Amino acid sequence: MTYNPFQRSRWQLAHGRVLELGPRGVLMAIINVTPDSFSDGGRFADPGAAVAAATRALEDGAAILDIGGESTRPDADPVDAAEEQARILPVITALASRTDATISVDTYRAETARLAVEAGAHIVNDVHGLQREPAIAHVAAETGAGICIMHTGRDRQKLGDVVEDQFHFLSRSLQIASEAGVARDQIVLDPGYGFAKETDENLELMARFAELHRFGLPFLVGTSRKRFIGAVTGREAKDRDAATAATTALLRADGAAIFRVHDVAINRDALAMADAMLHAKNSRRDTKR
Repeated sequence: MTYNPFQRSRWQLAHGRVLELGPRGVLMAIINVTPDSFSDGGRFADPGAAVAAATRALEDGAAILDIGGESTRPDADPVDAAEEQARILPVITALASRTDATISVDTYRAETARLAVEAGAHIVNDVHGLQREPAIAHVAAETGAGICIMHTGRDRQKLGDVVEDQFHFLSRSLQIASEAGVARDQIVLDPGYGFAKETDENLELMARFAELHRFGLPFLVGTSRKRFIGAVTGREAKDRDAATAATTALLRADGAAIFRVHDVAINRDALAMADAMLHAKNSRRDTKR
């Protein structure tokens, strides 16, 4: 049976939570508790500021809050696990106690992921696709956390075809997850826009996004304010939200399920229009039967 990305599915998360995917796009708000993230570094480095930003994101329509304590931009200064945990765990604890938000932790470290889930996180978002610290897959298996497995081209030789490279890398990640005992309904994939990909590669990966549905799994996409958007529009990072919203609508039309964004409100409107168009298209198809 051909996979239908718009069909209703259930993403199983930690603490008994379930998130519905498929019929409507879902927004994940970026909350960087870091001094050096590429577009908002330092704005939410204070835990109180991060909690306030997360609360605003929920009011604007975010379904998921993605909390990260280490910048993933290419030239970022690395931080150790203790510093990462000191940044994010107070924020996750506060959000879990004060809100009913679905919380994601943006980390590749198994121990950070474990502590974050214990503090109340429901999802682990790994930008290294389980391949830097494969033990993180065991954390997901043991806690029941949802896991987002991202493709990256960093620190390895990529294949020449962008879609072929997705299958090459992510198939290995899925094998790691399976061997650790992660259930298939805990998994969402991410093509990793901007991660060791040139502008033309990102654009081709957008144009050919529908080919990724051969995985038979939901996809999260993170184009927000990325450098390739700046290359196309000529705008600085802080001024790329309108173009980000355009990519959100385009990728939703091709079946992306979750959208990781900085500006929730503008992407909420883009998703509303994309979902309305999809509904109209499906309704017309149904009346012709």
